[in-house]
Amino acid sequence: MQSQTTEEHRCVLFQYVGSKKLLQKSHYCTFPAEGKQLQDEPTKEGQIRRGKSLASNQSKPSRSLSAPLRNARSSNNKTASPKYGKKKLPKALIVGVKKGGTRAVLEFIRIHPDVRAVGTEPHFFDRNYDRGLDWYRGLMPRTLDSQITMEKTPSYFVTREAPRRISSMSPDTKLIVVVRNPVTRAISDYTQTLSKRPDIPSFEELAFKNRSLGQVNTSWNAIRIGMYTLHLENWLQYFRLSQFHFVSGERLITDPAGELGRVQDFLGLKRVVTDKHFYFNKTKGFPCLKKPESSASPRCLGKSKGRTHVQIDRDVIEQLRDFYRPFNIRFYETVGQDFRWD
Repeated sequence: MQSQTTEEHRCVLFQYVGSKKLLQKSHYCTFPAEGKQLQDEPTKEGQIRRGKSLASNQSKPSRSLSAPLRNARSSNNKTASPKYGKKKLPKALIVGVKKGGTRAVLEFIRIHPDVRAVGTEPHFFDRNYDRGLDWYRGLMPRTLDSQITMEKTPSYFVTREAPRRISSMSPDTKLIVVVRNPVTRAISDYTQTLSKRPDIPSFEELAFKNRSLGQVNTSWNAIRIGMYTLHLENWLQYFRLSQFHFVSGERLITDPAGELGRVQDFLGLKRVVTDKHFYFNKTKGFPCLKKPESSASPRCLGKSKGRTHVQIDRDVIEQLRDFYRPFNIRFYETVGQDFRWD
């Protein structure tokens, strides 16, 4: 009589999983001495039991599977998450101005469900134009037909080629310009630069060619950006004034809901962003977004926003106000809005 060990060896089942042949002992192969018939010539009952056992084993992942095989099986059973919408070229751009409040406008308008925007500044129409529109489109978030794609790059407003390039992309583009008292804006610009390069000359040295003669250095970018009417004249060669919306940087601080309401109107959106979304942060000195349900804390702009300005001599400020006054008046007349900077 053959030993039970021999019988058990002959009763081993083979199960194939992937490319591996696994050995597994059958649940019904425990023999008495007279059980040879069950081994060599299975009865009908034995065939049924064997079929159930195999089906059960094949329906469960084997513990003998290696991690890669288990992961492969798991990944094969998963379907890729559907991607909704398409990447489209923007219908609206925040084109300026630097240190005017463009980041705040972008972050505030992005909470509207019908707005999708790029978080970083693409600088396509000033620095990366040679990469082409396909590259630019690839930076955009996916949007549904009911949503507006936006981006913001404040340097566009002072880039001479930008209006022509944007018009070439779409002559119907809506343009948002956030403006601020040009003297305050210049000081803010200088303060930011000073934080990165502490060895630069004083504000007064950079702002004037000859202060005693009242000669302002219009070649210094911090001064030139605030000459809004000169830059706007270039844009109006390619776009109608009705395609622009001018946001007051000052009112954006004192009445963010009011300014965002007008931005939503300009974009043709329902007024979803309202005063219930804002609170005033006394430490930073400007409004922040209240805590959304999905977050543990409110949303304020980064530490570089709300930075304390460098103290500038009062006489220097008055000289710059006198310099900007005629430019401001022309700007008010052109856009039909008095920003009360004088």
